[in-house]
Order: sequence, then C-alpha cells, then structure tokens
Amino acid sequence: MNEASLQERFSPLSACFGCGPANPQGLGIRSFVAPDGSLVATWRPMSHHTAFPGVLNGGIIGTLLDCHCNWAAAWHLMQHDQLERPPCTVTASYSIKLSRPTPTEGELSLLARAVEWEGNRVRVEGSLSHQGEVTATCVGTFVAVKPGHPAYHRW
Repeated sequence: MNEASLQERFSPLSACFGCGPANPQGLGIRSFVAPDGSLVATWRPMSHHTAFPGVLNGGIIGTLLDCHCNWAAAWHLMQHDQLERPPCTVTASYSIKLSRPTPTEGELSLLARAVEWEGNRVRVEGSLSHQGEVTATCVGTFVAVKPGHPAYHRW
C-alpha cells in the first residue's frame, strides 16, 4: 500500500520492535483501517524469523498480534472519543492461541477489532492468517495511559 499506515501517520518516530517506523531492525507492521473499522495489515516474514525451516517463530507471531491489536485499541478510542490523535495505549494482557504452524513463505494477513471497551480499557480480538487460513489468534486488553506513565506521549 502506498498510503501511510496508522503508525506512519501518528507515531513516525516510534522505535517499537513490532510496529515502529523508526526501527530499521523491527518488523515494520503497517496497520490500516478497513471499511468496517477493523484494522488490517499484511506482513512478509524473512528467513531469520523462523522457528524451524518453513515455520514462523512463535515470539514473532506474538509480537505481530500484540502490536496490531494495540493499534486497534488506540484507533477505537480515538474514534469513540472523537480525538485528533490516538491515545498512547499499552498492553495490559494478551493471550495467543497457535492453532497450526504459520508458514514463512508468502504474505501473512493480520486482522484486529475492538470487541469491548470501558473507559480507557479496550478488549481486542485479532488473527494471523496465511492464504486465508487462520494460524493464530489473540485476545488482549489494552489501556490508554496517563501522564507519568513511561509510554505517555511516545506517539
């Protein structure tokens, strides 16, 4: 995609390993808003992301889903609260279910959407797919932080 991702628009100086545009050694996740309000992304593994030949490392899977779901929470709060910028959100908890090996050949698809929220807390569900087949899912809670938190104003 030639358009700017949420990360590039709202956090261009972020050094986050998963989604920071300013981290040349990071994964470079680029999240975009789908017509239904969910977030989508595509990502292509490299050989050094493998657990064993042809299969993506579980830690990389966790990072992909954590970062993408975190942005879904931030985007949801921004839209819900009619803010000009997304609030800085952090992961309070998340769990990953690996349902089958994730191939490292070809492009992977990420999907995330807010499913519940109260105040500054958002519950998000996400998935990672290869050629239309879901290989991993995530459920997480993400929280907008206040002044004094180390992540405040990181975006």
